[in-house]
Amino acid sequence: MTKPVVLIAEELSPATVEALGPDFDVVNVDGTDRPALLAALAKADAILVRSATQVDAEAIAAAPKLKVVARAGVGLDNVDIKAATAAGVMVVNAPTSNVVSAAELAIAQMLGLARHVPDANQSLKAGEWKRSQFTGAELYEKTVGIVGLGRIGGLVAQRLAGFGVELIGYDPYITPARAEAMGVKLATLEEVMKQSDFITIHIPKTPETTGMISTAQFAIAKPNLRIVNCSRGGIIDEAALYTALSTNQIAGAGLDVFVTEPPKDSPLLTLKNI
Repeated sequence: MTKPVVLIAEELSPATVEALGPDFDVVNVDGTDRPALLAALAKADAILVRSATQVDAEAIAAAPKLKVVARAGVGLDNVDIKAATAAGVMVVNAPTSNVVSAAELAIAQMLGLARHVPDANQSLKAGEWKRSQFTGAELYEKTVGIVGLGRIGGLVAQRLAGFGVELIGYDPYITPARAEAMGVKLATLEEVMKQSDFITIHIPKTPETTGMISTAQFAIAKPNLRIVNCSRGGIIDEAALYTALSTNQIAGAGLDVFVTEPPKDSPLLTLKNI
């Protein structure tokens, strides 16, 4: 009997591959190599991806046997869910797979920005001793805005509580009571942008959230604002962010995600406050 073909389009942990066991024919392909991906999909019953592989309508049409698209992670913006649904293909993700890591990274980005850790490290390794340039700021008694109070946003709030910060948050899908249980005061996005010393973003990328933080939002922000995005590239308008940073309209940004990854030739990478 022929085994179902499982296509692995990106590097996954050995434990994930081992969990498939002997009942599947596992095939590896580089999901970013479009011709190779489309050719391999012709025989695939399932495909496992992370964020780099685009499972769009073309890819789904090239896979007549496909039954499941599995995303090893949270976001599904690289999967055309409408096309999959129309083709009868199930789309699943792993919403708790990396939530702790994402929350810890967001806080690490905030601390790195506040205390100029990357720049100070680079300066010291260059043989310099410029301590006064890297004094930075404390998180203590600052206002931290959390955009998105789902699993990751909730974990960020929980961990930030020990820093003695004031937490405010924007999330149109939760109640004030739920936010209060997290130690967060609900606010509008405008209020978060106006009041926050730090902002961290934890929302999915959708047509509604793409470019949600742009020129108008930076125009009302504090000049000492430091903003962190560990969710999806494109939620912050990168052109608007570049302008805000290069003109010192805001103090800094910490990015784990970009519209194009890797971010080749991005002007953001030329800035000292990112």
